[in-house]
Amino acid sequence: MAGTTVRPTAARSVWSRDFGLFFTARAVARLGDTMLPVALAAGLLQHGYGAGAVGLAMAATAAAFAGLVVFGGVLADRFSTRKLMIGADLVRLGTQALAAALFYSGHVVLWQICAIGFANGVAGAVFQPGVASTVPRLASDVQGANGAIRVAESAAQLAGPAVAGLLVGFASPGGVFAAHAATYALSALCLLLLRLPPLAPGSRPPSSGRGRSKDFRADLVEGWREFRSRPWLWSVIAVWCVYMIAVWGPTVPLVATEVVQEHGPRAYGLVNSALGAGTVVGGLLALRLRPRRMLRAGAVGLVGFAAFPASVGAGLGLPAMAAGAAVAGAGMSFWGVMWATSVQTQVPPDVLNRIHAYDVAGSLAMMPVGQALAGPAASVLGADHVLLLSGATSFAVCAALLLIPAVRGLVRVEAATGPGGTPATTGPPSRTQKC
Repeated sequence: MAGTTVRPTAARSVWSRDFGLFFTARAVARLGDTMLPVALAAGLLQHGYGAGAVGLAMAATAAAFAGLVVFGGVLADRFSTRKLMIGADLVRLGTQALAAALFYSGHVVLWQICAIGFANGVAGAVFQPGVASTVPRLASDVQGANGAIRVAESAAQLAGPAVAGLLVGFASPGGVFAAHAATYALSALCLLLLRLPPLAPGSRPPSSGRGRSKDFRADLVEGWREFRSRPWLWSVIAVWCVYMIAVWGPTVPLVATEVVQEHGPRAYGLVNSALGAGTVVGGLLALRLRPRRMLRAGAVGLVGFAAFPASVGAGLGLPAMAAGAAVAGAGMSFWGVMWATSVQTQVPPDVLNRIHAYDVAGSLAMMPVGQALAGPAASVLGADHVLLLSGATSFAVCAALLLIPAVRGLVRVEAATGPGGTPATTGPPSRTQKC
């Protein structure tokens, strides 16, 4: 029965007024986020700063997010996730509006832009954990909901840089920041109109500060304990750290360098577009395919990512590299939906936000290490050899996932609609949960 395909319960399991609002909020926010790198690069370079300044501004956001997202998970389990997400969007609306004003005025100071980026990272760390628990509360077909959101975010990722380029060309970098601020305003509005159903019976309702029997630190420790108690969960994160160092980290900068040097920036744009198109296809596949063992199927799909670094490292032609990028995007996207759905349906609602925060922090922790090591490794071995090694390591990572019994044997848990229309996961609890 391992290969049994389960059909979607019904279209209404995903699409409703409230899920439509959340779907719109995520798609619009993603569109804005993909516009930001173009705005930062164009704006800072225009004001006399170099590539290092652009990297520093981006790093300020990434550092704040990665360092604080675990604490955001505790907040999300203690308070209303909807209110926290609205507040985070409003903070980012303000910071991006301020950035737009600075660029419009021509008074651009790097430390101010970095401070704005840091504030955005803090807001993102508060926002992100609540996403995990919101999806299963809005849709009983959790996989379908994740697939739909993944398709929308992938499409936004394709459109965002192009929209930002047009705004920079016809307006200014300040116009991109103003548009980015508007995306947060629209996201906040959608979340304000959103009405989350009540928590499933037996879930611990959020409450404020001293009303809880345990303090903040105890909640943090409890989240770590819950994380460690699920072998399928922590083992995937452990493997993923290797993936970030040896595969994803080197692939992003080295592919950009190799393709631009050999074929020009337009070719790199084409390869990136193929990667984005592949992620859309992967999301669509995740809407249709319902494997009983989701992590096993996701790991098999993830094998496709090896085609991306390997095709560039092997020096294949542009069509082959674009095809490899499309296959890679599809595999990564399919794995992403399988993983997110597993976490959301296998973890109890009262600790889900904290678990998701540990998941995000662990998944991102090693990416900067891989990016930092990419240059020295390329100097010693050659960029092409590093990329070929990344492709081979991608196969090894997928094999490692499939060799872990708790991962390959994890059986999907279907979500059922509880009393009053509340989505609630059903199925026996398992020590070998999730992925």
